[in-house]
Amino acid sequence: MKRWVLYGACAAASLGLFGVNSAQAASHREAPITALDRGADITDVYAFVSYDDANKVTLILNVDPLLEPGNGPNYFPFDDDIQYTINVDNNNDAVPDVSFVFRFKTEIRAPNLFQGFAGVGAGVNAPSNSPSPVAPGTPIIPPAITALDGPGSEGFSLRQTYTVTMIKAGVSTDVANGQKLFAVPTFVGPRTMPNYNALRAQGVYTLPGGVKVYSGTSDDPFYIDLGAAFDTLNFRASAFPSGIPGVLTAAQDANDTTNFTSDTVSGYNVNSICIEVPIAMLTSTGTKVASTDPAATIGIFGTTARPRTTIRRAPTAPLQSNTFSQIQRMGNPLINELIIGTGFKDKWSMSLPKDDSQFASFALDPLLARVINAAYNGAVSIPAPPRTDLLPLVQYAPPIAAPGTPAGPIADLLRLNTGVAATPQAFRRRLGLLAGDAAGYPNGRRVSDDVTDISLRVVVGVLNPAFNIFPNNRLGDGVNTNDVPYLETFPYLAPAQSGRDRRHIDPGEPGGGPVN
Repeated sequence: MKRWVLYGACAAASLGLFGVNSAQAASHREAPITALDRGADITDVYAFVSYDDANKVTLILNVDPLLEPGNGPNYFPFDDDIQYTINVDNNNDAVPDVSFVFRFKTEIRAPNLFQGFAGVGAGVNAPSNSPSPVAPGTPIIPPAITALDGPGSEGFSLRQTYTVTMIKAGVSTDVANGQKLFAVPTFVGPRTMPNYNALRAQGVYTLPGGVKVYSGTSDDPFYIDLGAAFDTLNFRASAFPSGIPGVLTAAQDANDTTNFTSDTVSGYNVNSICIEVPIAMLTSTGTKVASTDPAATIGIFGTTARPRTTIRRAPTAPLQSNTFSQIQRMGNPLINELIIGTGFKDKWSMSLPKDDSQFASFALDPLLARVINAAYNGAVSIPAPPRTDLLPLVQYAPPIAAPGTPAGPIADLLRLNTGVAATPQAFRRRLGLLAGDAAGYPNGRRVSDDVTDISLRVVVGVLNPAFNIFPNNRLGDGVNTNDVPYLETFPYLAPAQSGRDRRHIDPGEPGGGPVN
């Protein structure tokens, strides 16, 4: 679902409709290497001008896909061995100029406790009939968890702290300036964590220099009907009154608040790393500049990396090298899933954007576009290669970057024009730039942007006016919004789903769309 999944879904729908036997689909674990290392799997990267402060940018790196909220007893901590990094290129060469490195450290505060989190009310003591040697009145169950530290955190056994290091011009700086940062745990349930929103708010830290950070488990903001794709292309034909699965009506396309079919990701969580920084910290000029200035557009990508060597010495701690090997990277959504060939996915994952010219043939003549063209029996026409209409996704080019911006090499970076102000909520559109919402994907990416529908249309050529026609500009999966509302302030992601009370919305249920 790394977010070219949409192509797989919609192409799959068309394949089923026209009787094509081959299929393409995707999930969060889009490459062989991350299928075996889910903790290092980047699910999404987001970058956008903050809604409530036009002088700041919010950057989000989500990792570890499809977390079942009730899957205790240890749930889903960040991996102490992984180096999580958000990189920013500000001089158009696809090489990081500013990087924010997050590292986590786990402590087990109650080693005899059989689960990571426990708590009830003000605490529960042993009853009068407690067998020896535990005397009646002995504290047994800690109080409910209401704090990340200090009183109210006694039942918070599996706890993680983290550091944030900014690397700029070769200089490393502790962004927190020594302040202790706690990762927010998942929402175990209302008995253990009776006011989860208040607990989560404690994990939003304001740091020196106008920086904010948050790390913890959140609702997965992505949305798509992936389940239908995996059921041998069993797409829900009745969800598409157009008569063609994967083609929305005008009314459906204009509706940003209703799902016409099932959101497979509903009810799942993800681990999130969020940072809000002044734009002036990221641009090459050290200032915020107008959208028409070539310096306004930056490129963002996330990486995960592990120590190059690890020697296991159980039961003692392992020995690890101080050098790291990259496991995964991500800029634009969905590139690796359905654009890069499977035989090249691991190489792509472990390479850097500056070297993406070796994969240019995948991006500038995507096989997926030809699959869709064939599956719809030519009804969806596509541009001839080289696909120069796709250059805004892989180079610094209009309509994202200002005219005159150095294009730089072909590279998978999420490009954001920091001079474009955030769109007010009432005017925000899920289709972003395609719907005239200049602050939306592919100009950066907000958590609410429907990258499934946007990317599907882009791959069949709608950035070229000659191909911005029906049905190219109505392709979609029928899932137009998330299952829970997003936040309008940092960290923007909805709180984690409850482990006890979460719901996966299924087809046939309210909000789940049709079964067939």
